[in-house]
Amino acid sequence: MAERRAVFYYDFNSPYSYLAAERISSLFAEAGAQQPEWQPISFGHVLKQSGRRPWSFEEDKGADFAEIQRRASERGLPEVVYPDGWPIDNYSLNPVRAATYAKESGRVVSFSLAAFRQVFAAGRSLKEVENVLIAAAACELHPNAVLKGIETASVKARLQEATDGAIERGVEGVPTVAVGDELFWGDDRLEDAVRAAM
Repeated sequence: MAERRAVFYYDFNSPYSYLAAERISSLFAEAGAQQPEWQPISFGHVLKQSGRRPWSFEEDKGADFAEIQRRASERGLPEVVYPDGWPIDNYSLNPVRAATYAKESGRVVSFSLAAFRQVFAAGRSLKEVENVLIAAAACELHPNAVLKGIETASVKARLQEATDGAIERGVEGVPTVAVGDELFWGDDRLEDAVRAAM
């Protein structure tokens, strides 16, 4: 029998991942389902493997921007803002490496929420390592430990393994919640994922 605990795959450059991150824990809690495992991955590597061009690379993003803001407003979140150069020029592996490091100490959820808010609530690029460290400080991770952690071979290897595992599982975009053999891609599929995890 396939593992039934949900796995939440995400990357910090995705505003839909931000929207999902802000509500996934409460959705699972309200349903009485086991909390999902939060698994940061490198979306850049997923795209390279799939050859897919995401909506955020298109010139006309107006409809998606409007939909993202509509969802944020409905959920009481701040106005969604985007860092300069988003989505390509501000992309970095440092935040997903830092989240991988945070996972070792049981702080992946608190770090990830702080990092998402740096990007989409404050419009700060996580390519700038000081913004990654602000998110780390918010969940009581020592800046020097995080700086050292994101450069260690073991953290890089774990991120690569997680990303490769997601690709092997069939993940093509973020956010995706995997429950057993089922994949639920998109912020609008979280309720389906919760039902599958029950």
